[in-house]
Amino acid sequence: MSSTFEVSPEKLRWRCDTSLLHITGTADMAPLEDFIGQERAMRAIEFGLGVNRPGFNIFVTGLTGTGKTTIIKAFLKKVTEARIDPERDSVFPEDWCYVYNFNDPDRPQAINVRRGWGRVLKRDMDEFIQTLKREAKKTFESDDFAQQRQVITEKIQKQQQAIMESLVDEAKRSGYTLRISPSGMVLIPLRNGKPMREEDYLSLAPEEKKTLEAGRSEVERKVEEALREGKKLEREIVEKVEILDQQAGEYLVRIPLAELKEKYRSYSEVISYLDAVREHIMKNLDRFKGVEAAPPGAQLLLNQPIEPSSDPFLPYKVNIFVDNSEVQGPPIVIETNPNYHNLFGVIEKRPIVGGYITDFTMIKAGSISRANGGFLVLYDRDVLASPGVWEALQRVIKNRELRIEEPAAFFGWLPPQGLRPEPIPTDTKVIMIGEPLLYHYLSIGDPDFRETFKVKAEFDSQIERSKENIIAYACFISSYCRKEGLRHFDPSGVSRIIEYGARLVEDQRKLSSRFSDIADALTEADYWAHRSGSELVSGEHVEKALEEKAFRLNLVEKRIQELIAHGTLLVDVDGAVVGQVNGLAIYQMGDFSFGKPSRITAKTFMGRGGIVNIEREAKLSGKTHDKGVLILSGYLGAKYAQSRPLSLAVTLCFEQSYEGIDGDSASSTELYGILSSLSGIPIKQAIAVTGSVNQNGEIQAIGGVNRKIEGFFDVCRLKGLTGRQGVLIPRANLTNLMLRRDVVEAVEQEKFHVYAVSTIDEGIEVLTDVPAGQRDSEGRYPVSSVNGLVEKQLQEYAERLKQIAAPTAHQKNAEEGEG
Repeated sequence: MSSTFEVSPEKLRWRCDTSLLHITGTADMAPLEDFIGQERAMRAIEFGLGVNRPGFNIFVTGLTGTGKTTIIKAFLKKVTEARIDPERDSVFPEDWCYVYNFNDPDRPQAINVRRGWGRVLKRDMDEFIQTLKREAKKTFESDDFAQQRQVITEKIQKQQQAIMESLVDEAKRSGYTLRISPSGMVLIPLRNGKPMREEDYLSLAPEEKKTLEAGRSEVERKVEEALREGKKLEREIVEKVEILDQQAGEYLVRIPLAELKEKYRSYSEVISYLDAVREHIMKNLDRFKGVEAAPPGAQLLLNQPIEPSSDPFLPYKVNIFVDNSEVQGPPIVIETNPNYHNLFGVIEKRPIVGGYITDFTMIKAGSISRANGGFLVLYDRDVLASPGVWEALQRVIKNRELRIEEPAAFFGWLPPQGLRPEPIPTDTKVIMIGEPLLYHYLSIGDPDFRETFKVKAEFDSQIERSKENIIAYACFISSYCRKEGLRHFDPSGVSRIIEYGARLVEDQRKLSSRFSDIADALTEADYWAHRSGSELVSGEHVEKALEEKAFRLNLVEKRIQELIAHGTLLVDVDGAVVGQVNGLAIYQMGDFSFGKPSRITAKTFMGRGGIVNIEREAKLSGKTHDKGVLILSGYLGAKYAQSRPLSLAVTLCFEQSYEGIDGDSASSTELYGILSSLSGIPIKQAIAVTGSVNQNGEIQAIGGVNRKIEGFFDVCRLKGLTGRQGVLIPRANLTNLMLRRDVVEAVEQEKFHVYAVSTIDEGIEVLTDVPAGQRDSEGRYPVSSVNGLVEKQLQEYAERLKQIAAPTAHQKNAEEGEG
């Protein structure tokens, strides 16, 4: 009976037909020039790159290893090459510079010039200042300039001398002489043309003293007038010397600045900056004479730290913030460490005693600035792992401008301090590469996400197993071997790799597009070909690589299988037992998973408790598993309780299970155990079962079917293959079969079997060799069928409960009558 549902060996695995390739090895194949599959993602990327509008940034999702980064890089290269036009500067990104803001030194000014001109502007300003310093030294230290200063000085000094001589004569006529002391001019009385001594003055008669004092006030008035005139002449000297300096300075800067302004006439911001430079130079010519005045309060105090002297020519420097001179076409920046400073830029600081100093030349660009006018590629996990970066990135995208500031100031934790550079407008296409789950969370939790990333490009982890894709797979193998210097693969090696691609997705109709896993298999197979001394990699080398990889990872699996073989974990692989079935579960160990058989037991008895899931009661059951158990009640009620209540109590248990269980793939297994317990028909322990069930009794597909079959096969092989052992799977999983070659060979030799069923009735027949039975015209099941025995048992339970309940009800009525 079970042979009706047995799966033939050719359906257990898809085999790649090497005749499709028409090659003797991958050396004959042309390298892969395009991408395999992913049409949906590539069209989305092409659309996102083609729409140059705010918010049309691209979020690329898909599993790791599906080629997201590779395809993005290739697309960006293609797009940038198409946009390069040497005749048009507009396709090249501009350079950005920061210069000194003479009106507000704390807000450095941003200037943009065309590509490569940032270096030119910096060089021109450096040469201008160096030339000006050199020429100023010549001019201000020249004999001609010194003579002009001397002429001005001597002329006014002569006027000062004439005033002094006139003042001395006036004082002498009034009986006084003038003497200059540290405290100023002093009037000393004369006697006989000679200055009087103090004792002589004191010995004078009062009338004589009065006469002298009368003339003193007039002389003092004239002295004050003379002093005022002298100060005026001193100021005149300073003014005329300053005018002379200004004339010399104007002569020095006029022609060079005129040449620079002509050179940069297309850049109004540069012209304004040059005008400000001229005005500042004219006000600070002493800097170019080498006699820079000391700043106010520059004297040192005791124990006061000495601050480093500032560069007097710093205001004339140019900080090339973004240099695109070497960039061909729109820039492409891939930021792998997007912390706040790397992404948005930083104002560097130089520590000094007791603090730090900074200036506009220490403003450094981040990835967004370097990608301005082009493309910035980021990875969502890295962005979200860096504090504050996601919020700041959203703000930059929305406002389309970049402000360089400290993170603490950006989020308002501290007031802005130090420099506050002018914001720079940004036109950067951001491409975020991430995982589907993170995209889902961001689209739900961030209200701005849909406005800033309007294009989703989703990479599939599998592609169609078409002839074109099979050939493309072979071309990929050829390309990778050439790129990495691996041995080429012969047809058997190519077909085995392609079959491995189908196994990765567990689908005979698909191939894996996670090419990082394929690349690993190629590298490992090349190693084993090297070990064997082979010039080409064959299918045997690929098989060896896969076996060795499994061996490196399957320690836990082998320990569990040993426990089963030694009888520590109870799993029977022969005989028949009532209410006991071998279920199959998947154990996930990071990058390795394996199937493990588990004993599932079902006990039925009279009662109204329904189905009790022991795992659930012990809080070892997940929600999906609980749902699967609840479905069993619906199936039993619909099938056996149409004319009477379902009078039944059932306990279900995964024996020797001490960890959490989830998933509904054991629900059909549990149902088989219940039917066996109710009917009293034993279930073959040589057959393990997997598959979920719905309330209609239909067997539904499950995941991990290959690992489950192989896990039970390995246990049977350890205990000894009898030819009666096998696995019962859902028919819906037939296309998912990509079993190991040793399992297929055992099936071909009839040492192992795989059965596929669509309904519970079909499955119970395979497990018991007893017909499930169908209702006849009178609605009754055959007496000896599984369903007939189950229904009979349920009827007996119901009758017994009715008999037990009847005396109780009669006694209750009697008590009420007596009352």
